[in-house]
Amino acid sequence: MIMSLNKNKIFGYASLILALIGTALTLLGIYKYQEYTIGFSVAGAGFFAIAWAFNALKGRI
Repeated sequence: MIMSLNKNKIFGYASLILALIGTALTLLGIYKYQEYTIGFSVAGAGFFAIAWAFNALKGRI
């Protein structure tokens, strides 16, 4: 079975992956590298913002 990816599925998968990376960065900052929590949290929030933008673009392009 060949998996057909249209634009909406690609944006959906990309936003999911970016949200997972953002969650991982935030959790790393909170639990493992506590002296760098601010930096990791800001980077995680950036990934969440990009994931939100990709999700908003789904169906419009």
